[in-house]
Amino acid sequence: MLLGTEGRMAVGVAVATATRLLLAGVWLYAGLSKVGDVRASVRAVKAYQAMPNALAEPVGAALPMVEITLGVLLLAGLAVRATAVVSVLLFAVFVVGIGWAWARGLRIDCGCFGGGGELGPGESPRYGVEIARDVALMLAAAVLARWPRTWFALDSVFARDVAFDEKGR
Repeated sequence: MLLGTEGRMAVGVAVATATRLLLAGVWLYAGLSKVGDVRASVRAVKAYQAMPNALAEPVGAALPMVEITLGVLLLAGLAVRATAVVSVLLFAVFVVGIGWAWARGLRIDCGCFGGGGELGPGESPRYGVEIARDVALMLAAAVLARWPRTWFALDSVFARDVAFDEKGR
């Protein structure tokens, strides 16, 4: 049996809600795994050799808080579209950074979920897997940016006067 318009809208909102919560979990896990050891986060950013140390230090120090903020916003369903757009951009930066390290022959741990830095003897980078994961998350964030209407979101509480169209935009 084919779903009617209301059924398709409900499925779309359910998928968007699951996507929002998945991305929230990824951002919170990434940020919380780094926030306890900011030096490791700075070391991970420096390992990419993509920016001067004077810039890598504040970027590495700020990254865990940025990730936690994105996770909290998505978990709460607040500013979903804007947070999803920022997520797309940040995942794109991560993909480019990992690709940069791979192309330059660096042997580093991406530092995506803590740790980071140069790999030890016998350890191999997993750049292909890391890029595939981040591209998938970037696409998920792009879908959420396009269809930000989700259940259990503060956006719906604060924007009661904003009507979503039949496609959930």
